[in-house]
Amino acid sequence: MHHFPALPKFLISALTPILFFSAKISAKDVTLNQEVQQVYKAIVRIAVVSESGSGGRMKKSRSTGSGVIIRKDGLVVTNHHVAGKATRLTCRLHDGEEVMADLLGADAMTDLAVLKLRSKELPAESKPLTVATFANSDLVKVGDVCFAMGSPAGLTQSVTRGIISNLAMISPNAGSFRLDGENVGELVRWLGHDAVIFPGNSGGPLVDQNGGIIGINEVGIGSLGGAIPANLAKRVSLELAEKGYVSRAWTGLECQPNLDPERNGLLVSGVIMESPAHQAGILPGDLITHFAGQKVNARIPEDLPLFNQIAYGIGIGKKIQVKGIREGKTKKWNLMTSPRESAFSKEKELKSWGLTVRNFTLMSSLEARRNNKKGAQVHSVGRGGPSYSAKPALLPGDVITGVNDHEINQSKDLIEVSRKISRGKDQPIPVLVSFERGLAKLLTVIKIGPETEENQPLEAWKPWVGVSTQVLTRELSEALGLTRNTRGIRIAQVFPETPAEKDGLKAGDLLFRIDGQIIMAHRPEDAEVFGNMIKEYRTDATIRLQGLRDGAPMDLNLTLEKRPPPSNELPKVKEKTFEFTVRELSFADRVNARVDQEHPGLMVENVEPAGWASLAGLRQGDLLLEIDGETQLSIEQFQNTLQKLISSQSKQVILFVKRGIHTLFLELEPDWDES
Repeated sequence: MHHFPALPKFLISALTPILFFSAKISAKDVTLNQEVQQVYKAIVRIAVVSESGSGGRMKKSRSTGSGVIIRKDGLVVTNHHVAGKATRLTCRLHDGEEVMADLLGADAMTDLAVLKLRSKELPAESKPLTVATFANSDLVKVGDVCFAMGSPAGLTQSVTRGIISNLAMISPNAGSFRLDGENVGELVRWLGHDAVIFPGNSGGPLVDQNGGIIGINEVGIGSLGGAIPANLAKRVSLELAEKGYVSRAWTGLECQPNLDPERNGLLVSGVIMESPAHQAGILPGDLITHFAGQKVNARIPEDLPLFNQIAYGIGIGKKIQVKGIREGKTKKWNLMTSPRESAFSKEKELKSWGLTVRNFTLMSSLEARRNNKKGAQVHSVGRGGPSYSAKPALLPGDVITGVNDHEINQSKDLIEVSRKISRGKDQPIPVLVSFERGLAKLLTVIKIGPETEENQPLEAWKPWVGVSTQVLTRELSEALGLTRNTRGIRIAQVFPETPAEKDGLKAGDLLFRIDGQIIMAHRPEDAEVFGNMIKEYRTDATIRLQGLRDGAPMDLNLTLEKRPPPSNELPKVKEKTFEFTVRELSFADRVNARVDQEHPGLMVENVEPAGWASLAGLRQGDLLLEIDGETQLSIEQFQNTLQKLISSQSKQVILFVKRGIHTLFLELEPDWDES
């Protein structure tokens, strides 16, 4: 099957094909009754040709998986990771007959996909299709006998026997099983069982003694198999068959289990900005007890998928009331749900660029810190291709916003413009590309046609201007209408509250001279020239900058200031008890995190593996905002706070952290040495 880099090795066993393996089932060990045998005849082996973006192109791959026929018209249920990116599907029935199938829809959040057999293409003398039916998975009990059916390693259909071992199995590492950016564990609690699961069994049915489908097999975790419960699989598969996708509501709430065992409810760990929950006034730290008229509670991570199933299934555009507790007082919030878009759009290939690109969805635009969904986001770049060879080169995550004088709002605009430019040409055509990398607005020249330079880091210069720049290369100069022998730089980004911002420099300005001296930069390797010239001045000197702004001459004076201290010069401390290191925020940290000078917090610089902080889920790069409700403003305050907790040997320490656009609460439970 497909390979999931984010998936732990112990989860991969049911998802990765092993081509040299077979299993024999002894008739003495397993006796199949008539009902179970009928389901066995409904299994199909699925041969898949799929396509996904990588290395600047759409790459095809072959794999096999399993499925089960659930309707007489040839409707087949399988896993998304089996067939969700398929371009061609061939199914083998139990009697060896082969027939093509069409992908009707796939849902990454539940790892389910639905196919439709091209039954009309079967020979006229073929027997009617055997159909299996879903049972009620809510009635399944631990200890029930079950049968796992499928086509391991692409072999013919097989069956293994076991018992139900767990009714609410989830991955021990939250968020570790992702498909197309979606966390499968948000909605799915697997039925755990010990019927042997082999690679290739994915998508096959888990069946009870009455021949009812109680689950769709998905993963192998150690010696256990995990199946998507039938009730969830039935609901999702029928909606996929009808519409091709699953409609879900979105509130912007991010919840985690309640940290106080004395209270019921869910803890709000984060609220996405401008989401319905944010507009309703819900805050991190609130406790939700009722959602749309239903009591909700989560004591452990296994409880969260049940709440998410309620929240995502509540209906789009529906006004709901949320009840809860804030600082010991009851609260009510009213919000209207919005439609939930997928985490990522499907990637598309531009061969003439050596790129794959994606459109933005709501969530991917929020994750990228964008104000809208305009632009084509670079998904992958082919080494040695036109985009890789440009100076500066395009990188995954960059957002293309313009080509020559054409605005790019989505990937189809980029495809259409590229076709117009290259149509009838037999040589590569240089185009001026506007793109964004974080907050910087950059330009580059890419030669597209028939068939590395990143943002400058903030340098530890004593005098401070407060900009990131790019060299005016010959290609860039020509594209901007300048002569090839132009020397100078282009302002890519002006940092806030810096001399550059105070004295009026703007992104896009072209600088040629400092105090009459030419800025001798025209090659990518000249990136340090401007900074080295600034180094020669005093920290309070006033310099004269000459260049162009929007094609008109520009002449302005700028007063330098002392640079902010870089991260390696800021106070830091290694907390030995909990085994993590924090430091005060640098200027670059605040720019990258989009927080102002007054925003509290400390940067987590390192987390030791297997320490208390690591076990709690703290990560390098987290912004530590609070410890047990106390806002962290400085290293000195951090040391005082931790010393109090260590002295009192607190049984529980709650860290409130910011991670990208998300916030969450982490619980440390140290085992104090009482000797």
